[in-house]
Amino acid sequence: MSVGNMIVEGRALVGTELEPRDVLIEVREGKIRRIEDSRAEEGIWICPAFFNAHTHLADAIAMDIPKMGGLEDLVSPPSGMKHRILAATPKERLVKAMRATISTMIGSGQQGFADFREGGVEGVEALRQAALGIPCLPVIFGREGGESIADGIGISSVRDVSNIDSLIRPVRERGGMVAFHAGERDSMDIDEAIEYQPDLLIHCTHATPAQISRIADLEIPVAVCARSNWMLGTASSSGHPPIKEMQKKGCRIVLGTDNVMFVQPDMWREMSFLSAIYRIEAGDLLQSAIAGADISNGSFFLQEGNSANFLILDTRGSNLYLSRDIHSTLVNRAGEVNIVNKVFNS
Repeated sequence: MSVGNMIVEGRALVGTELEPRDVLIEVREGKIRRIEDSRAEEGIWICPAFFNAHTHLADAIAMDIPKMGGLEDLVSPPSGMKHRILAATPKERLVKAMRATISTMIGSGQQGFADFREGGVEGVEALRQAALGIPCLPVIFGREGGESIADGIGISSVRDVSNIDSLIRPVRERGGMVAFHAGERDSMDIDEAIEYQPDLLIHCTHATPAQISRIADLEIPVAVCARSNWMLGTASSSGHPPIKEMQKKGCRIVLGTDNVMFVQPDMWREMSFLSAIYRIEAGDLLQSAIAGADISNGSFFLQEGNSANFLILDTRGSNLYLSRDIHSTLVNRAGEVNIVNKVFNS
C-alpha cells in the first residue's frame, strides 16, 4: 500500500482542477516526481486519495443503536447518549472499534481523517493506539483536556462550553488548531464561533448568507456532513446545509461523514448523496473530498512534488469504462470495489 518507487500509467485527475489526462506518474521515495502525457492503457483511472474532514470514530461502538430523542439527547456533552456509552466502554474495546473503522475507511480510499476525540488525554491516546501502524493519517481534535496532547481542540458548540477562552489560549500558544461545531441545530452559535477565527468549522447547516460571507472572507474551511444532518434530523432539504450559497460566496468546502454511530464513513456515499440531493457538480465534490488534507498541512492532489497519495481503479471488469464523464462516474457509480491499489505515502 505504501510504495516508495513506482511508475503508473492511466487516465488521472491531475492538479487541483482534477483535469482528466492520460499520463505517466513516477513516484520516487514516496513523492510524485514526474507527471507527463502518455498513451495510457484504457480502463485504468488514477484518483487522488480522500480525506475525511470530520469524524467521531469512537462512536462506532454504538453503531446503528436506535435513535431516542433529538440531537441534544443523542450527542450533546456531557450527558448525551453517546457520551454515556463512551464513558461505560472499556478502552480496549474502544481501540478495537476505532481500528476496525479506520481499516474500513482505508479500504474505501481514505488516506486521512480529522476526528473529534472525547475522553481527555486517555481518549486521544486510544485513537493514536488504534491508528498505530495503519497507513492512514489522523488529525486529532481533543476534548476534556485531551487537546493538551492532540493536534488541536474540537469544541462541540459555543453554547456547550463556558470557558472557551481559557481552553483555546494554550492550544493557540503551542501552535495547535481550533475547530468548532457550529450551525448544526440553528444559526445561533455561528457568529461567536467565527469570532475565534477557527481553523475549521463543522456543519454550518443553518448558516445565514451574512455568516457565509464572513466565513468566506476569513477563508475558514467548512466541513459539510450532509448525510449525518439528514440522519439526525437537522436537515431535510437541499438548502441545508446551504452548499450552493457557500460555493457562490467562495467558501472552502471540505467533506466529512461525522458520527459513525449513524453514518458509515464512506466518501463515495457522501459524494453520491450530495450529487443527488444538492445537485453539486461532480468535479466540485471530488475536490472537496480531497482538499480536506489541507487540515494536516498536506495535499493529496496529483502534482509534482506532492506526497503520493492516490487510488488506482480498474474499470475494465465493469461498465465504468463506458464513461463519458469521469468526474460524474466516480461520484455516482464508482466505489471500493473498483479500487485495485492504494498508494499512501503521507
